[in-house]
Amino acid sequence: MIAIVFLSIFTIVKYSVNQHINEEIQEELYKHLDDVSTDSNDTYLIQVDQWRAREHNSISVNPVFVEFYDTNKQLIDKSPNLKSSNIQLLAANQNNKFTDTKLNGIPIRQIQTGIINKDQVVGYLVVAMSLEDFEIVQILKNILLISYPLILILLFLIARFLAGRSIKPVSTIIDTSSQITKDNLKSRIPLPINKDELFVLSQNINNLLDRVENAIEREKQFTSDASHELRTPLAVIKGTMEVLIRKPRNQHEYEEKINFCISEVNRLNHMVDQLLLLARFENQKQNIKNETIYLNAIILDNLTRFSEKIESKKIKIITSFSDDYYIQSDNYLVSIIISNLLSNAIKYSDSTGEIRIKLSQNEHHITFSISDNGIGIAPDDMNKIFNSFYRSDVINHAQIKGTGLGLSIVKRLCDLLKFDISVDSKLNVGTTFSLSFSLAKLK
Repeated sequence: MIAIVFLSIFTIVKYSVNQHINEEIQEELYKHLDDVSTDSNDTYLIQVDQWRAREHNSISVNPVFVEFYDTNKQLIDKSPNLKSSNIQLLAANQNNKFTDTKLNGIPIRQIQTGIINKDQVVGYLVVAMSLEDFEIVQILKNILLISYPLILILLFLIARFLAGRSIKPVSTIIDTSSQITKDNLKSRIPLPINKDELFVLSQNINNLLDRVENAIEREKQFTSDASHELRTPLAVIKGTMEVLIRKPRNQHEYEEKINFCISEVNRLNHMVDQLLLLARFENQKQNIKNETIYLNAIILDNLTRFSEKIESKKIKIITSFSDDYYIQSDNYLVSIIISNLLSNAIKYSDSTGEIRIKLSQNEHHITFSISDNGIGIAPDDMNKIFNSFYRSDVINHAQIKGTGLGLSIVKRLCDLLKFDISVDSKLNVGTTFSLSFSLAKLK
């Protein structure tokens, strides 16, 4: 780019100087042609007094040389500044063309033209000017040739210095990234002082590391909790079997212990199903269907599935959805959400309790709420109920069996489907879960 700029400057200056000299020579040529008059004898006369007066009285920084020739190319007159020197008269084919020649070794530019009388050439006028103005072009050329490598070296040093400073945060990012392993996720990239693109990059990488660290910690916690929860029923089954074979038992005792082991196996099987469900829908957004769902039907289907438990606990179900409600989502996943919420409401409700299910609609959303008047949730547990394997107040309600995965699955699916979920609960009063759905666009 520097070479192109320098070449452009040189070309423009050279062209400008060249044009300026040509214009001055052309102007002098026309001016001296005015000093020539022709007669009827196919000759011409020079207004000598007028011409010489102008030559002596005019001041020119760059002198003009003038010569007059006859048809035989013999010199008739010339400007005094030529003294004993003469300008070379060129061949006729060079008429009206600018030609660079030399006068006593000094470079000049000349132009010659024929003096016309009655359509015949009766003589020649030659005008020349020194090319001293072209010295500035040569000087400029030398300056550009010398300054070009100097500027390149200077720019290289400046660019190297600036690039070194600007790339320093990148080196820091590389060094810090190389220190981060699966066993060391605490390191973070120091944020640059200048809030430029590298600052944003470093900040985004740190945020990514925070999310990765949190995800791995959750994964470790989940694995630890899952191992513990799976080990517990296995230990219970093993202990029961060991007690059972220590000595002979009657049929009733065998049946009792075997039924107990079957219930533990069922609990274990249910827990494995829940774990598989969690793993299946971990960031599986590509498998989500988008279909029109009739919410009323999903709620009624789930009530039918849990009808035996509802009847055994003599729970009263109160529904409030007289209109038809439709949403756009995945039918299977929505059914799992409502099934888990209904299962929890039944599980934590007292016998002869009451569950209220309500659907309402505003301009943009449909709200689903399910309320029970069961044991409720303590304020300290409200932020933990969506964690895997967490069960509120297990000690005081050991008779209520569960895995602590139901609400974790509900929260995971709500995040996946972009539903808003909220909970309102008072201890020993009851709990209400609310879901907010976007309206379906019916055709």
